[in-house]
Amino acid sequence: MFETIDEINIAYEEDGKLLTKQLDKSILSRGGWTTIMFLYQELDKTTNTYKTPKISIRRYQKRGGTFRQQSKFTISNKKQGEKICEVLKEWFDKISDESANEQEE
Repeated sequence: MFETIDEINIAYEEDGKLLTKQLDKSILSRGGWTTIMFLYQELDKTTNTYKTPKISIRRYQKRGGTFRQQSKFTISNKKQGEKICEVLKEWFDKISDESANEQEE
């Protein structure tokens, strides 16, 4: 378990082999409930090479002095990630347009 947000990572080692290699992380929100996005690769045990990078968005809750993972969502490929970005942009543009219309009334 992790005591601070900055310590949280998803690197995972087993029998001296790094099975999950963290490439980057971005802290999206801080506090008792924390959201972090990770860029990572998993080791293919048959070829001993790392697979295509994935992105994981994870929520942690601080309880008893440590952060514990509560949920996660993995973006497994570029097409899925681009679609998520497209929908988010569309929705935020829609929200902005609706807010502007409400202010004009």
